[in-house]
Order: sequence, then C-alpha cells, then structure tokens
Amino acid sequence: MREFKILSPTAILGYGFPMTSWEEGMKRKPDVIAVDAGSTDPGPYYLGAGISFTDREAVKRDLAIMIPAAIKEGIPVIIGSAGGSGAAPHLQWNREIIEEIAAEQNLSFSFAIIPSDIPKDVISEALKKGDITPLKPAPQLKQEDINDASHIVAQLGPEPIIKALIQGAQVILTGRAYDPVVFAALAIHKGYDIGLATHLGKILECAAIAATPGSGSDCMFGYIGQDYFRVEPLSPQRKCTTQSVAAHTLYEKTNPYILPGPGGILDLHKTVFTQETDSCVRVSGSRFIPSETYTIKLEGVKKVGCRTVSFAATADPVMIEQIDEITLAVKARVKDNFSNLQDYFLDFKIYGRQNKTGVMGIFESKRDSSMQKTVRHDNSSPASDTSAELAIIIDAVAPTQELANTICSFARSTLLHYGYPGRISTAGNLAFPFSPSDIKMGNVYEFCIYHIMTIDDPCAHFPVEIVNLKGGVL
Repeated sequence: MREFKILSPTAILGYGFPMTSWEEGMKRKPDVIAVDAGSTDPGPYYLGAGISFTDREAVKRDLAIMIPAAIKEGIPVIIGSAGGSGAAPHLQWNREIIEEIAAEQNLSFSFAIIPSDIPKDVISEALKKGDITPLKPAPQLKQEDINDASHIVAQLGPEPIIKALIQGAQVILTGRAYDPVVFAALAIHKGYDIGLATHLGKILECAAIAATPGSGSDCMFGYIGQDYFRVEPLSPQRKCTTQSVAAHTLYEKTNPYILPGPGGILDLHKTVFTQETDSCVRVSGSRFIPSETYTIKLEGVKKVGCRTVSFAATADPVMIEQIDEITLAVKARVKDNFSNLQDYFLDFKIYGRQNKTGVMGIFESKRDSSMQKTVRHDNSSPASDTSAELAIIIDAVAPTQELANTICSFARSTLLHYGYPGRISTAGNLAFPFSPSDIKMGNVYEFCIYHIMTIDDPCAHFPVEIVNLKGGVL
C-alpha cells in the first residue's frame, strides 16, 4: 500500500502560511489539501452572531492559493467548519468567498457544500426519546434551551465528506465538522486505517503547531501507510519531535489515551512515537473503536444580554493595597443605586497583581489555588506583594445595551471618585487609555447546548449539495 499524502497549510483558514513552505508541500505531490476553518475556542459569540472570527481578506488569500493549485494537480480541497463556527451564515459567507475566487480566476470545478445545522424539532424529538446526553460540565438539556438557541450545529464525521468525494466533488466546504475528519476522510475512503487516519488528522488540524517551535501559520505534511503515519513540517526552521507530536496528541483531551468522536473513539493505549529523522516523526498503534451507537456533538448558543466595558488603570499604592475592598464597595454602591434592577452582571477584572490573578479570579472554585503566593524559580518569594500599577476592566452585562451602558458608567464614575482610606488626590483614582472610556460590546451569548445526540445515519443530517462551476459561473 503506497503512502497517502496530506498537506495541511495552516492551523485555521485565514491564519496564513509562508509561500516557501507551501511550495515545498506542493513539491511532495499531496493527494489532498485539507484545512480546518473553525473552533469553539473564541467562545459562543461568533456562533450566536453568525459572523466569522477570521478576517475575510485573510481567508480569501489562503483559498486563492489553495484552490487553483489543487485544481491544477487534480486533487481535492476539503474545508471544515466554514466561517469559524459552521452555521448557515458562516457556510454562506465562506461559499461566497470561494465563488468569488472562482469568478476572478476563471476556475471550473465541482463544488460540494455540506451544512451542519440541526433543526430544533429534530433535537426536541431526540430529547423526548432520551437520545441526548450532556458533555460535562453541561447540565441536562431542557426544551427551553432548544427554544432559546440562535444557532445549533453538529460536528459531522467523515461519512458526509466521503459521500461528496464519491460524487466527484473537487472542492468541499462543510459546516461544523469534527476537526480531524477533513484530513482523514479521503484516506479512509481509500482504505487506510481509520484509527491512524483520525490520529493523523488530529495532528494535522493545527498544522505546524505540532512542530517545534510551533506555529499556527505554517504548513505541515502528513503521510499514512498501511500500519503507520508520519508527520513533518515544511519549514527548515521547525522540527517534529516525538515530544512535540505526542504533546499535541494530548491537545484538547480530558483523557490522555481516549479521544471520542463521531461514531467511536480513538484508542491511544498502544500508540508508539518514533523519531524517524531529525524533523520527521513516525506514529503507529493508534486504533479506532466503533461505538455501539453513532453519536454527534451538538453546539448551540443563546443570547443572554448586552455588554459594556471600560478599561482603566491605577498607580496609587494606597488604592492598590485596598483594591478588593474598594471594588466590593463600588459593587455595593451600584446595587444600592439601582435597587430596582436585579438582572445585571457587574465584575471588575484586575490585572497586574503579583500574587493574584485577573484571569481565573472570577471563578470561586479556582480563586484560592490561582491566587497563591508567587514562587520564583530559585524558590524565593517576591520582595513585595504590591504591584506598581494595576489594569482594571469594568465588565457590565444587562438585558439591553442601554442598561449595560448605565451600569458600566455608574460603576466607572463611582470607582473613579471613590473615597478610600488614605486617599489624597481628589482629581480621580483612575487613568483611562481611551476616550470614550466606555465601549459598547453588543450582544453576549452563552453555550446552552453542548451535548451528544445519538443518530441512526451519519449522513442523514448533513445533506450534500453539489454545484458545478464553469469558468467561475454556476
């Protein structure tokens, strides 16, 4: 069985790649070019708002290189999680970019579009049948969560992509997809081991991030044989090592040996990483174990309000020493002033304290451990617990933008003039880097669906639409 070759240009479509690495990859004559275009990492906003977290011109730049090259070589291009979140507006956004490139470059190809939106009535019926279970720490799904969701997508497996390939598609654009499958689908279709193909897809999904030094904007190349796969970066500045590849295998996993996905799990108990050359790693032993029932992951978000933030800073050592007491007092003042309002959220995120944190401090369960006294590499303690400056983010969320503006504005003005013990200056406590000081952030979303749904047919909810472009025209 000859080696099957896969080119992964970049970690996420729109992150870019050097042309020298790209050209080196094309010299190796890949059988497919595949790229992941999305993630839930940027949070629920982009799925809820129906917009991409990647820039249009950056995405177009990458695709304008990839698609013509693939057509010239007679190989497919597979793009997963269109527009970042993979819902209908993201898919349409990415589709328009591809059709624009086809028109500008007079390209002809068979174009497959695979949506991954799941209708609410389908999810409601599955909920009634007991076919939906939560992904911890998500709670049990309720009908109101389904009703409130602005968009609901599911991560498709390799089967809909294989269906599009069988129908002759040369460019495949999917909605939300399980990250490894855009890299693994054609190899699986060609008869290569599904476990090895899925594990290889897991490495290639982030391109050269799995190399050292890692980069999300550089290319990676994968080879899969009968009982192994190999990975190597395409820049001489990077190397794949057993440590870097094994470390990336642990990426986004709760169990180091098990990676669940559509239709089964990737079992890594017997996986072996071998340094083949100074920049290439060989991997063997990974197995795919089919599950008794086929499941897909659902992702849905709902709007919970609107946000206004204000950025400020202080260099007053007296204020810095009392910052926790001061912000608590300001919160109490806001609560008293707007005692008729209950449905709002106000938080002060403090950055720059030597022994405390603004990153995890909002979470009560993490507060004690994350705010432990800093220990230096030489095991000595810092000379002082007091920082010279603090950055403060005032974060207000409320049902309407106007109310969020009000809460943030009042909290900001109260903090600015708050009379704490030892205060000398009457001009104000805060420095503001921007004018206006308050920034209206718009809608706020949260995940309300993060669950697994059992289905009978891996392709049933992911219809394949094929359109033929001739000279860039439908």
